[in-house]
Amino acid sequence: MDRFAAIETFVAVVETGSFSAAARRLKVGQPAVSKSVANLEDRLGARLLLRGNRQLTTTETGRAYYSYARRALDEAEEAEQAARGSAIALTGSIRICAAVTFARLHVVPQLKGFLAAHPGLSIDVMLDDRNVDLVEEGIDVALRMGELPDSVMTARRIGQSRRLVVATPAYLALAGTPQSPDDLVAHQAVVYDRGGGGSAWQFRKEGREASVTLSGRLRVTAAEGLRAAVLSDMGLAVVSEWMFAPELADGRVVDVLPEWALPPMDLWAMYPSGRRASAKARAFVDHVQAALAAGVGTSAP
Repeated sequence: MDRFAAIETFVAVVETGSFSAAARRLKVGQPAVSKSVANLEDRLGARLLLRGNRQLTTTETGRAYYSYARRALDEAEEAEQAARGSAIALTGSIRICAAVTFARLHVVPQLKGFLAAHPGLSIDVMLDDRNVDLVEEGIDVALRMGELPDSVMTARRIGQSRRLVVATPAYLALAGTPQSPDDLVAHQAVVYDRGGGGSAWQFRKEGREASVTLSGRLRVTAAEGLRAAVLSDMGLAVVSEWMFAPELADGRVVDVLPEWALPPMDLWAMYPSGRRASAKARAFVDHVQAALAAGVGTSAP
């Protein structure tokens, strides 16, 4: 195999997780894949993969090499499409990552339209509330909310949602409806104990400010758990409007202090460090941004 083919083979092995799966993707024999990667390692004078009995693991050098190799393949594909005058026709695959609840409510329902617009494209969706390593996981673009977790990554803000205090009508019927932020201290709160959450909040209204620290017997680290607790009438919570968009629309939860503002929640498209976004990644992000801009509680910057 030539040098470019060896790079393509190595990328396929990393992204599929095995020599056999890479061989199926590339439609070649497994021995050819193994030999190509071994020759690449010999030429580079570095070990890229650790070969175990049941799995392959990229070395630190392998992860760094993969990042540059993936970028080279993406740019080569874009150059070929541009030369053919078919840059709009996206082909191949794209691997995305997003938080479970946000993706379930606002990303996965939009994939049908995106795939219909690009019939030559396939999508691998990784749902995870953690900030995963984009290079190690082979992610083309991740959607993350809140403060930027890593300033060295390439990032683009694509949306913004209001934060609200929400509760079910049943909970408010028993505990009473707060009339001001100060009233919240007397209520049971379900605290979202992850980035973008917490118990201390700053409210604003017509030039006035109020600092409140919520208290409650339940803290959760995943949005699905927070949703379940609130919908089970266990207390009120400070959340992004994205998190309860369906329930706010049909009245299963209500905005408790609509006249008071909280810091908004930003949504970022994150790309692996040092890597230019591919045309496929940019098209996907544009699609999500347009959908959010047209949806409840969102605005495009």
